[in-house]
Amino acid sequence: MVSKRTPAKLQDIPRPLAALAEEYSAGHVEPTHQHLRGQLLYASKGVMSVLTPAGGFVVPPERAVWLPPMTPHEVRCPQNVSLRTLYIDCQSNPRLPSSCCVIEVSVLLRALIDAAVDIPLEYDFAGREGHIMALILDEIGAMPVAPLSAPIPADPRLARICRTLFREPAQNQTLAYWARAAGMSRRTLTRLFRRETGMSFAAWRQQVRLLEALSRLAVGQPVTAVALDVGYLSPSAFTARFRQTFGTTPTHYCTQGIDAEAGVAAHMPNRPPRRRPGIAA
Repeated sequence: MVSKRTPAKLQDIPRPLAALAEEYSAGHVEPTHQHLRGQLLYASKGVMSVLTPAGGFVVPPERAVWLPPMTPHEVRCPQNVSLRTLYIDCQSNPRLPSSCCVIEVSVLLRALIDAAVDIPLEYDFAGREGHIMALILDEIGAMPVAPLSAPIPADPRLARICRTLFREPAQNQTLAYWARAAGMSRRTLTRLFRRETGMSFAAWRQQVRLLEALSRLAVGQPVTAVALDVGYLSPSAFTARFRQTFGTTPTHYCTQGIDAEAGVAAHMPNRPPRRRPGIAA
């Protein structure tokens, strides 16, 4: 009898790569945890968000999030998700990204990941299965990074605020409210937030809302519902902000799919999350 694959069992197998398939229902939250190996999280169906000490990531279709070894992370599934996870020995694969990021997933890489979940854990290096796993590693290293993230400040007071808003982007409290919650003045929060993230608090909150909106639009949710669910007071206000930021309308994004997503990614602020060890997620 073959024992069921679990994340814990895949951390020390004598192979550079192991794959796992899991199904999560809408509303599932995987509390903060970490793994000895690097991890590529890819949803073959559905959209998920991943929160790390360095930043929050939204993972729409055709994308995956890369987590280096021992990265604390929380996974949230707002809808049903078919998850495919690759656990990778990074010491033998220097081409892999050194920090958390969202990468594009090519048609080839998607097919390879689907095949990998059925490959025995101790596959033959020299056989077909070994070649598939080696090609997966090559493809991951070659994939472009998609700027679908929002940085998390190093200051623990600001980090708590950002984690709250990333989980619940529709919250509309004022800057004064968040300053009181952090135990600092508005001026201090404004100055410290810009220094930590390179952007204003208002711009950061808008980016988080738009990231959440992208994930919802990508799976076909109506524009009006998305606008209200992510915190905009009206669909027209949401559409205006979306067009101003991405150069296209939410409706065009919905109808054009991956072609429109390429343009959206090109308009995202190019601020990769900075790695800051020691901040609890």
